[in-house]
Amino acid sequence: MASGKLSPRQKMINLMYLVFIAMLALNMSKEVLTAFGMMKEKFEFSNAEMTLVNQQFFDGLQIKAAENPDKFGPLLEQANQIKIASQVYFDYLEGLKTSMTAKYEDKQDYERMDRTDYLDQLFFNGDNYSKEGKEFIAQLNAFKATLNGAIPSNLINVLNALKRRFSTGDSEGMVQNREGKNIPWLNYHYEGYPMVSSLASFAQLQSDIKVTEQEAFKGMLEGQLTSELSMTNYTTLLEQEKSAFYQGEAFSGSIVLGRKDATTRPNRVELSLDGRPMMEGKDFVIEDGKVRLTISAGTPGDHEIKGNLIFLQDGQETKVPVQSIFATITKPNAAVISADKMNVVYRGLPNPMTISIPGVADNNVKASANGLSKLSGSKYLLSPTSGREVAITATGKLPDGKSIETTTSFRIKEIPKPQGTIRGESGTIKMPRNNLEISTIGAVLEDFDFDLDIAVSEFKLKIPGQPSVVVRGNKFDASAKAALKRASRGDLIQIFDIKAYITNNRSYNLKTVTSVIVELVN
Repeated sequence: MASGKLSPRQKMINLMYLVFIAMLALNMSKEVLTAFGMMKEKFEFSNAEMTLVNQQFFDGLQIKAAENPDKFGPLLEQANQIKIASQVYFDYLEGLKTSMTAKYEDKQDYERMDRTDYLDQLFFNGDNYSKEGKEFIAQLNAFKATLNGAIPSNLINVLNALKRRFSTGDSEGMVQNREGKNIPWLNYHYEGYPMVSSLASFAQLQSDIKVTEQEAFKGMLEGQLTSELSMTNYTTLLEQEKSAFYQGEAFSGSIVLGRKDATTRPNRVELSLDGRPMMEGKDFVIEDGKVRLTISAGTPGDHEIKGNLIFLQDGQETKVPVQSIFATITKPNAAVISADKMNVVYRGLPNPMTISIPGVADNNVKASANGLSKLSGSKYLLSPTSGREVAITATGKLPDGKSIETTTSFRIKEIPKPQGTIRGESGTIKMPRNNLEISTIGAVLEDFDFDLDIAVSEFKLKIPGQPSVVVRGNKFDASAKAALKRASRGDLIQIFDIKAYITNNRSYNLKTVTSVIVELVN
């Protein structure tokens, strides 16, 4: 096209033709990039849906393990290993995808994601793998090794699929290209490729993770589900209105099968309470597929119910063991209120408190005081405000409908005076000039029951024969360093008027921090 003598007009036509071809190639490139992006989105949509399905399979294994721990317990442990390893590898790939697109405001502008330099620089260092490249291979191999050990050996198809989907080439990590040349697996798949194609590849790997996880869970369930109606798949539970009972109170509770079914009734019941045989009609009645107990709560302490529910299955007796414990406690007449760390509370910080009433559930106990807030259960925080004493009132509703109320007072104390420190030491310290110049001024509460984070905002420096220097912050500034250079060996340098604050409660005014004396040794 460019050979021979051409007129200017022909040269212009040829140039325009070349530009036209380049534009066509550019448009085709953009279409390909967009196609990779759409493929990535489809994988990600599928991954989200598959995550929900996989959770359902895992929940099914959990249910089966609860019903029959001997059969499904080991499978649940294996499934949990698969679930954790899959999530770790999935999150690692997701992190790579996030970092790759971090600089793009529009995460779907795939036509701009045509550069190859991101993974080329991240994974490769010349002819070798970089640290991140080795980590990529290590993450893949760790995931594959974990699943190889966790997937049951009888699931041959799942194991073969795992090997095929996550292959990294031959034993040396090499694969053959079109020309039959052996090149490293990572280079073959990710070196020189547009970013959007690598994003699609990572999304596909995530899809392979989800598919493998699903095939493993599904295989475990299908391999173990047998005879859903067999009585050997049942267990027993002690159903009771509350966990503890008062002395002399009638016990209210039932022993039921783990899978409740009104049509399921034991053919025979053999139960004992603390070793004493229980009698039907007197100590229990059988109704609606459960054994309802009618015994007294008895004396304070733990009481054990043991025995068997016996069913006829295929003409033979099948025993479902029963072993449960309930506690009987003495009826309380006062609340129990205690500070977790001391018999006083301190102003300026949240004091942990435990407030409970024996025999009363925490949700039936209410406590009130100025500055008191509830965390959860019987745990509270008390932040005293004004005054020298705070009264806490606890009110509880007993199971019999009656209420109980108790008030306990606590003394309010101020946080003690902090000790000034230099590099963690207090009092009088001997120190070289250079060490003092770079040391940090701090403040601590010695032998205090709470761990408080105290910071220094200002201090004063006094060197014999020189005026005092005010320093903002907790380290020597230029003025302090200049004054220190004029000090002599043996001078006693005083760090005083240290101003400190609690980092999470700057409104509280700490007492004046004690001074620190430093004797220069050079």
